[in-house]
Amino acid sequence: MQKEFTHEPDADRYVLRLGGEVASVLDYRVLGDAVAMTRAFTNPRHRGSGFAGELVAFAVDDVEATSARHIVPSCWYVAEWFDRHPERAHLLRPRTT
Repeated sequence: MQKEFTHEPDADRYVLRLGGEVASVLDYRVLGDAVAMTRAFTNPRHRGSGFAGELVAFAVDDVEATSARHIVPSCWYVAEWFDRHPERAHLLRPRTT
């Protein structure tokens, strides 16, 4: 089944769809120079497949590529994702460029 990652800025969320079905969602809030990632949710039938981690990686990549904002991991899952990816920790601090 094809994975489709999208950013839906009007809804303040990132979405991973499988064959058109929503598999995982990552909600966020823009707070000035920060993006607070507030909730990661995976459809129960897709849990345990690593989809939330893939979606967080997509969102982190998008924030880094399209803005100078830093990330605030307000959701426990996002905080644990950063713990598992220390190479991305620079995004947790304000960036100057």
